[in-house]
Amino acid sequence: MKTKSILVTAIAVLIVALPVLAQHDHHDAKEVTVQGEVLDMSCYVAHDGKGASHASCAAKCMKDGQPVGLLAKDGTVYLLFADHADSSAFAKTKELVAKNVEIAGAPAEKAGIKGITVKAVKAL
Repeated sequence: MKTKSILVTAIAVLIVALPVLAQHDHHDAKEVTVQGEVLDMSCYVAHDGKGASHASCAAKCMKDGQPVGLLAKDGTVYLLFADHADSSAFAKTKELVAKNVEIAGAPAEKAGIKGITVKAVKAL
């Protein structure tokens, strides 16, 4: 009887604690700061479009809604996301296409795709 009572109590604690722990892990992602070039992902992936010579094409692609990325100094490519609470830093990032910047934000990774929710950006 005592074992059954302990088991029921343990299950009840897990039922209450797991959602809280999962929520904590999701919202408490450590912020990162990464330096690199702002890219339009469509041209970069399709034909290595990057750099100053590609700036006008990249600006048009971003204006047309193509995804935004960051080619970090170490060669890692990040997909950039707008912060749902305040998208102003993401909007400013799009204005700095083909320029070197420093992005600060929350990292994410799924199925081999790395991303950053942009919280701040500054031109270098």
